[in-house]
Amino acid sequence: MAQRRHARTAFEVLEVAGPSMVPTLLHGDRLVVRYGAVVRPGDVVVLRHPFQQDLLVVKRAVERRPGGWWVLGDNPYNETGDSTDYGTVPEELVLATAVLRFRPRAADQSSLRARLSWAVSALRPLWPDASASSRLRAR
Repeated sequence: MAQRRHARTAFEVLEVAGPSMVPTLLHGDRLVVRYGAVVRPGDVVVLRHPFQQDLLVVKRAVERRPGGWWVLGDNPYNETGDSTDYGTVPEELVLATAVLRFRPRAADQSSLRARLSWAVSALRPLWPDASASSRLRAR
């Protein structure tokens, strides 16, 4: 799930809340998302929950089906809150694709080594993951 931080623009930073996208995304991660981008299978997307439209949700677009996108979380142990519950998501509810993920630095990362380690690992592009798409489709 995501919490909205800024007014809607072409790019926006959102905060991830919840475990549905673990291990790809952790609670507290920040996402840079792009509105209006073409969605491809394997993309991490931000969408409006079909039944609770004021709630933004972060999931992986697995495949396009009649009526919209089939979306699933990456966490196999969190089996709720995706297309297995609410079916395909209409295209107009898929708002943005995630471009990159960055993790905020923990307060206890004060040594130079800890800060360098954080700097190297904090920023990661989120490329479409076709292997995740086919793996999740099999679930």
